[in-house]
Amino acid sequence: MKRLLVVIAIFAVQGLKAQRNSDVVDYINTYKEIAIREMQRSGIPASITLAQGIHESMAGKSDLVIKSNNHFGIKCRDEWKGERVYHDDDARGECFRSYTKAEQSYVDHSDFLKNGSRYAFLFQIDPTDYSQWAYGLKKAGYATNPKYPQILIKYIEDYNLQQYTLIAMGKLSPKDEILAGGGKPVSISNGVAIQEIKLPATPKAPVDYPIGQFTINRTRVIYAKAGASLLGIAKEYDISLKHLLDFNEMDEEDDDVLGQDQLVFVQRKRKSGENEFHEVKPGETLYDICQSEGIRLESLINYNHLQNEGEPAVGEKLYLQDKAPERPKLAKDVVMETPKPPVVTPDQITPGNSSAVTASLHIVQEKETLYSIAKKYSITVEQLKDWNKLTGNGLKTGQELVIYKN
Repeated sequence: MKRLLVVIAIFAVQGLKAQRNSDVVDYINTYKEIAIREMQRSGIPASITLAQGIHESMAGKSDLVIKSNNHFGIKCRDEWKGERVYHDDDARGECFRSYTKAEQSYVDHSDFLKNGSRYAFLFQIDPTDYSQWAYGLKKAGYATNPKYPQILIKYIEDYNLQQYTLIAMGKLSPKDEILAGGGKPVSISNGVAIQEIKLPATPKAPVDYPIGQFTINRTRVIYAKAGASLLGIAKEYDISLKHLLDFNEMDEEDDDVLGQDQLVFVQRKRKSGENEFHEVKPGETLYDICQSEGIRLESLINYNHLQNEGEPAVGEKLYLQDKAPERPKLAKDVVMETPKPPVVTPDQITPGNSSAVTASLHIVQEKETLYSIAKKYSITVEQLKDWNKLTGNGLKTGQELVIYKN
């Protein structure tokens, strides 16, 4: 009888494992195209996005996903103005973002990482290096589970999720996809169209700050290096960790260790800036600006009518002391409003008209891809394909491509 019970238990565990594997396979086949498109739009590796989605949503079967289509467990936070649900997580009845469709959750996840200053360093990592991305997410404080990187890496390797990163980059043809279970081949031309594709944000220019304590806008601040402990900083300057987080508009759920070099205020920032205006520089976010100017984020947003609107465009003038007469242009609007130049084939470009069409030729080198060429010229893969009437992702060494100057 004992032997029979052991055998039954073994089969039960194997059946449960098979069911779980089946759920993961179904999840991958359902959301792989969205992950690919989101990588092309935001630069976040499709393998990482899928692995996070699988883990955070229990392969689409968690109570939170069923109630809210929230696949990444993103909590409401103060800036969230959309629908919400309440779910027990670290504490009872916590507020989580709710979406009409699952793909909206994927878009918000990408924007959450792209617009978060503590995740900026991730976009300097090679997108094919999923291990560094996984450990980088943990370092930036995305998750508290010490085994979070290993969990993501295991999903990527067990289910060959790296192939979707390579497909998004044009390094692997969709026809070479190794299908999971009974899935259908990737078709990124007919999938869910979410938003216009954009490349990762431009890196911020380095700034030299004094060593030790100094002031910005008559407020005490230090420039802390990546790896510094927030708790250690709080103890050194004899303030509570809660106050330190509040001074810097951080959440208690944020990781104690800084993921990148940044300004850390040890005194509450002021409601208005010392300067009257701030011109947005490449790579800057609203959070970067409020820190560099020593002004509260809420004030900066209110002065410039940016509640739940997104990041301002490079070159826009933000008001730091009074209400702006109108909202500044947004980065997403500038990208979408950029006029598409007329298509000119390589044989039509001559020394006589090259300045008029403001285009140049790129000769494809060995191992270059659409993704790497687009990144080199700060354009999108879709622009590159459109300008050159390319229907697929394949390139040949020596092939000529038209590149329009921005």
